[in-house]
Formats: sequence, C-alpha cells, structure tokens
Amino acid sequence: MTISTIRLLAVLLLASPALAQQTNDPLPADIAATEDIVAVDFVEFATIPDIDGEPPRMMLLVDEPGTSRLFVSDMTGLLYSVSYDGQSVELYLDLRAATWGFPIEADGDERGFQSFAFHPEFNTSGAPGFGKFYTYSDTPDTVPEADFTPGGGDNTHDTVLLEWTASDPAATTYDGGPPRQLLRFEQPFRNHNAGHLGFNPLATPGSEDDGLLYVGVADGGSGADPLELGQNMSSAFAKILLIDPLGTNSTNGQYGIPASNPFVSDGDDGTLDEIYASGLRNPQRLWWDPANGNMYVAEIGQNIVEEISPVTAGANLGWNDWEGSFRFLSRQAVDVSDPRGDPQMTYPVVEYGQRDPLFRAACCAATGGFVYRDDAIPQLSNLLVFGDNPSGEVMYVEADDLPNGGEDAIRRILFNDGGEAKTLIQIIRDRNAAVGRPPARRVDLRFGTGPDDQIFILNKQDGIVRLLVPSATGSQ
Repeated sequence: MTISTIRLLAVLLLASPALAQQTNDPLPADIAATEDIVAVDFVEFATIPDIDGEPPRMMLLVDEPGTSRLFVSDMTGLLYSVSYDGQSVELYLDLRAATWGFPIEADGDERGFQSFAFHPEFNTSGAPGFGKFYTYSDTPDTVPEADFTPGGGDNTHDTVLLEWTASDPAATTYDGGPPRQLLRFEQPFRNHNAGHLGFNPLATPGSEDDGLLYVGVADGGSGADPLELGQNMSSAFAKILLIDPLGTNSTNGQYGIPASNPFVSDGDDGTLDEIYASGLRNPQRLWWDPANGNMYVAEIGQNIVEEISPVTAGANLGWNDWEGSFRFLSRQAVDVSDPRGDPQMTYPVVEYGQRDPLFRAACCAATGGFVYRDDAIPQLSNLLVFGDNPSGEVMYVEADDLPNGGEDAIRRILFNDGGEAKTLIQIIRDRNAAVGRPPARRVDLRFGTGPDDQIFILNKQDGIVRLLVPSATGSQ
C-alpha cells in the first residue's frame, strides 16, 4: 500500500459521515519526487556580509540596468549594490539610520525590510522618475495616521511605502535626502504584513503599464483572515494594488491612481480604486512571462494548499472563501465537494499540499518565480519555475502547457555540486559546515533575475548569492 493510499484512507476514516467532504489533504497524489528531474549547475556569485554575526536575511535581488548594478536587500533594513561580476558588494542604503525617520521593525521571521523597486526612469536624466526608487518596510512607529486601517486587531506596527530620490543614480552610496511617504498601513497582527513591489519589466515607454507600481498587500495576519479582509473591496488588505508613484490623485495626494485600474469606473464608491486584484492571503512574489506578458503570483496558503496563480486586472483569487482550488472551511479543513466551483474566481495553475512527503523537513510557503525563455540553460527553457520557501525545494511546470491546478505536473530541479545532484538545503548545510556554523533548519528561498536572463538563488542561511550557469547535464 502506498503512502498516498494510507493518507487518503486515514482522512476518510477520521471524517464523520456529515463531514465526509472535508479534509486537510485534498491533493493526496504525491509530487513525483524522482521523475523528470532537471539538474542545473551553479556558481557562488557574491557574498552578502553577516549582520551581527548572523547570515543576512536576503529578501530580493533586482537588476538596475541603467547603472549596470544588481541590488540585494537584507530584511534587517540594508540595501546593497552588487557589481555585474559579483566581485564588488557595497552598502548602498541603511534604512535603519535615524536620519531618515522611519525605524525598521525587523523582529521575528516576517517583519522588516520587505521589498524594493527602482523606477524605470531611475537613470534617465531629466525624466520624472530620475533617481527614484521605492522601499516597503515595517516600522514600530504607529503614531502617524495610517492611510489604510484593517478595522480591528492590535495595531502591532505599521508598514510604509517610501520614495527615495538619489541625486546621482550611479553613486556608490545613496546621496539623496530623506524619503517621501506614499502609503502607510496599520497592521493588525505581526504576520502577513506586506508583499512584493514591482514595475512590469515588459512595459515599454508610453505603454499603459509604464511607470506603474504593483504593490502586494497581505491580509494582515493572525490566521484564516479573522477580519474578513480578503473579499472586502473597501479594504486595501489582501490585495494587489496598482499605483502611479509619481501621480497625485489619491486621497492623500501622495501617489496616483491609474485611470485604467479595473475598479476605477465600476460605479461603486465602496470599492477602492487602487485595487488591481483581490482575494490574496500573502502575496510574496510577482513575476511576468516575457513571451506573452502573463503575470503570476506565489500565494502562501493557510495550513493546507500552496499555490501559483495567474493575475489579471480585476481578478479575485478567492481568499478566504477559497484556499487554492478548494472551499476554505478552517485552518484544519477544506471542502473537496466542489473544486473550482465558482467561475468568478481565479484558480491556481499549480498547487501543492502541505502534507506532501517532499516537504517533511520544513514546510511550507510558496515562493516565485520566473518563466525562463532563454536557451543559455536549455534544460530550463520554457519552464515556469517556483519554489517552496522553508524547504528550499525548487520546482517547475511547462510554461506553454500550464496545468489546471494540482500537483500532477510538478517536477523538481536539483543542483549539480561536484557531480552530485543536491537539494538547495544540502548545499547550504555543506557551506554552513565549511565555515563552522550549525546546519540550517530551513532555507528561506528567494529568486532574483539579472541581465541577459540570469537567474539567482537567495537564502537567509549562508549569505551566498548563487547564479545558475549553463551546463551539459540537462534532465536526468
């Protein structure tokens, strides 16, 4: 009898007749852990400095092509520049400095310097966006009035979206003045505080998406969306917002609301015009397919399903009515009687269950991601790649034959290390041992992209930025 069969029988035996459609394991067919594995080579590209003797908590790597530099953030409040060859790592900005007036709340696993983004005109002299970039961070200062409040909770801290303006974009360190606050959120709980910032990298000058900033906002935390914000269209929480950071037609006058936003002209004064998509629990990463412009989000699930979903203007991803393809009932159960039963919802292209044996070591939080449309690493060509944050598992599906949810199409990516195929956590633990550190219990995986379709792998356990490189290994 297989493990999957045992797990399914256990669910059925434990369920009473009245609750026969409820389960905490709606995807009992395990991920194919040994089939169609793709192996990739890598190099240690750059080292980000320790913070008070501990590995940096790397969150995001962004390419800034105008100045030919990569930038890497540390959750404690530091932003580094990294040369294109990885040899030079410089502290560009310390958000913690009292000079700026926005202290960082970085206690715990989920709070701190969440994300950042450079305006597409950052290095275009004379343009409105010249020198401008944006940071998204948690702060213990809750005295200033928030633009968006959740209507409950404990007001544990605030999250602020700031605009910085460098005098010389090519300067080694930030040389501008204090930042300008665009948005402030009052956070009801200590988790699910923010998400990803990003400009659409495929937007061309003058196009509808040019210069517009996507802002991921989580549901405020605690668990199961106790304030019912996911489906509340008058709340900014549990949404992806789309704003013009250089505009002024918002309620607070500090940013713009694009006329093309899906709810601007819906005739409902109770719907926030800033909303681009709704029904999100914890949208950690957004990315775009360079071949067709499709946008995706990695959505961290409650206790049952992790998901990678498409995002379109006006989309509702379902939380907390749905967790993945299934109706959400509680932290312990979903209803499998009517999967994908509401045609108004946007469901995942791929999802995996937290009880899958692949994630026993550390589970689970989906993270993204990229669609690889280059041929430099041919075994990755035309794959949609995503990962699991704690375990460090890297996985893929075919980008041109997207599944309709579920685990069936998911396959793994491993890393060639001296001729041996290893998981990322094995590689990190080897590095830990080499420098005398205890073995990492989890990975905290993040992806980054660089020039010429480079793919970088980040983590919070050893300070190493790894670069995927061409090899002849291919699938095995």
